[in-house]
Amino acid sequence: MVFSSLLFLFRFLPLVLVLYFAVPPRLRNLVLLLVSLVFYAWGEPVYVILMIVSILISWTGGLLVDRFLRAGNRRAAKISLVLSVAAGLSLLGFFKYADFVLRTVNALAHSEIPLLSLALPIGISFYTFQTISYIIDVYRSNARVQKNIISYGAYVTMFPQLIAGPIVQYKTIDEQLRYRKESSDEFALGVMRFITGLGKKVLLANNAGLLWDQIRVMDTGSLPVLTAWIGIAAYTFQIYFDFSGYSDMAIGLGHMFGFRFLENFEHPYESKSASEFWRRWHISLGTWFREYVYIPLGGSRKGTAGLIRSTMAVWLLTGIWHGADWNFMIWGLYYGVILLLEKLVFGRALERLPVVLQHVYCMFVVMIGWFIFSFNEISGGMGYLGALFGTGGSFLNKGSIYQLYSNAIMLAVLIL
Repeated sequence: MVFSSLLFLFRFLPLVLVLYFAVPPRLRNLVLLLVSLVFYAWGEPVYVILMIVSILISWTGGLLVDRFLRAGNRRAAKISLVLSVAAGLSLLGFFKYADFVLRTVNALAHSEIPLLSLALPIGISFYTFQTISYIIDVYRSNARVQKNIISYGAYVTMFPQLIAGPIVQYKTIDEQLRYRKESSDEFALGVMRFITGLGKKVLLANNAGLLWDQIRVMDTGSLPVLTAWIGIAAYTFQIYFDFSGYSDMAIGLGHMFGFRFLENFEHPYESKSASEFWRRWHISLGTWFREYVYIPLGGSRKGTAGLIRSTMAVWLLTGIWHGADWNFMIWGLYYGVILLLEKLVFGRALERLPVVLQHVYCMFVVMIGWFIFSFNEISGGMGYLGALFGTGGSFLNKGSIYQLYSNAIMLAVLIL
C-alpha cells in the first residue's frame, strides 16, 4: 500500500484518523502500532513476524544495556549492545543481500548454487537502522530506555515513515512518544504538507519517470547525446520528486498524529558542490552514518589517513544500504572519491569559481551519479554512458527535438 494509492487515501487513512482520535490519548500509541502492522501486512503478511522479532530483539537489548549500565557493568552492557546490533544487521543482511552474495560466488567460482529468491521485506533497511540507533543511543546515554513495548513498537513500525523514511532516531521523538499534543493547527499543517508531497509524486515524479522509461530502452548505439542527457535529466527529477515527495507525505502524516519528524531534503539541487549536495539530500541517512559510522571511525580527527578510511567506509556502506547490486557499491565509492577530492584537492579552487560554474559542476557530478545508480546491467549502462558522451554518432536528431519540444513545459515546471 503506497501513500498515493486510492486505497490509502480514501479508505485506510480516513479510518486510521477516526480510530486514532476516537480513543483516549493514552491508547493512541497502541492504535498507531496496530494500524502500522496492518499497513505493513497488507503487502507482506509473513514479514510482519520478522518485524515483530526485530522489535523484540532491539527492545530487549535496550533494556539489558540500560540495566547493566545502571549496575556499573559496562562490559556486559557492551556485549548486549553488540549482540543486539549484530542480530538486527544479520536479519537485514540475510534478507537483502543473500542472493547478491550467492550470485557473486557463482560468478567467481563458476558454480550453480541455487538462489534463495526471497522477497525483500518492505522498509527493512529503514526500521533496522532505527532499532540500531536506539540501542546505541541508550548505550551512549543519549536516549532514555523505553520500557513500554507498545510505545517502542509504535516508534519502529510507524507507518508514515516506514517505507521511505525519513530515518527517525528514537532520541528525536522520545518526548513525543511519551507526551504529545495534537491540535487543529498541526493537523492542517500536516494536510498541507501531505498534499504537497502527493503532488510531487503523482504530478511530477510519475511524469518525469515516463520520459525516462521511454529513453532508457532506446538503442544506445544510435542514441544522440541530447536525447541521452534529456533521459538522465528526467531521472534526476524523478528520483528527487519521488523521494522528497514521500518524505513530505511522511512529515505531513506525522503532523496529523502530533509528531514532528526532522526534514529530509533541503533543496539539494541548489547545491554548488557534491559535499553540499549530500548535506541537503536524504539528511536523515547522512546524519545516521555520520553519528554511528563516520565519527566512531575517527573521521577527520585522525589525520588524512583517518579521513580517507572513514569517508570510504561510510560511502561503501551507503551504496550497499541502497541496494544489493554492484552499481550501488560503485555509486557509493564514486561519491566517496568525489567528496575526498573536494575535501583534499580542489575544494578551495572550486569555491573561487563563479557560482554558476560551481552549480554546473555539482549538477554534472550528481547526474553522472544518478546514471550509475539507475543501471544495474553493466552492458546497458556502459552503452548509455557512451551515448552521453557522443558514441551514438550525433548530437541530436529529429527524435531529440521531438522529445525536447513535447516535454518542454514539463521540464520547465520541474526546473522551477
